Amino acid sequence: SGHTVLEAYTLPSTVAMVAAMVAIVNLPSFLATYRRTGMLRTLATTPVRPALVLGAQVVVSLAQLVLGVGLMLAVAIVAFGARLPDRPWVALGVGALGALAMYGVGMVVASLAPSPNAAVALGLVGFLGLGAVGGMFGPNDAYPEVVRSAGDALPFGAMLRGLQAAWTGEPVEPATLVALAVAGVVGASVAAVAFRMRGRG
Repeated sequence: SGHTVLEAYTLPSTVAMVAAMVAIVNLPSFLATYRRTGMLRTLATTPVRPALVLGAQVVVSLAQLVLGVGLMLAVAIVAFGARLPDRPWVALGVGALGALAMYGVGMVVASLAPSPNAAVALGLVGFLGLGAVGGMFGPNDAYPEVVRSAGDALPFGAMLRGLQAAWTGEPVEPATLVALAVAGVVGASVAAVAFRMRGRG
């Protein structure tokens, strides 16, 4: 395709890795800490609503994600002569949808983890599991068909495939976009139910 391995594989994979680390490992640990210490319940009795604190945490998390991806791209361009995606707006859209999917998974981790340490452990397992089947350690072409199909449909693999297509100027498969959107919506819905049930318990 006229692109280097750095552009066609490494950079898309690294963007997905940054999003997964921030959303699935980092954010849940903070949310689990807030829940464990009872901070959100305490704030509910004050003029400062818990939603404001959670919103601020998400904004900080998004800033970390943008900063991480920005630094990675700067190093790749300046030090290694990498090129930006052939379809930058498509890459931006896929990145935003991929981040939504990763945050959906992260919210599920946060809602199920009984403690901050458990949130980190569950987040790491989720990060490595999604990455392993999705192509983080190399193309998953050699995997059995069932594993490869599952990996391509899960958030890491779908985000990686979408970014690869945008970087090399190929069309993004609609199934990839649907998979990312479904992961974000389902993750947020499951997390909302789990948080509500834990609050009642």
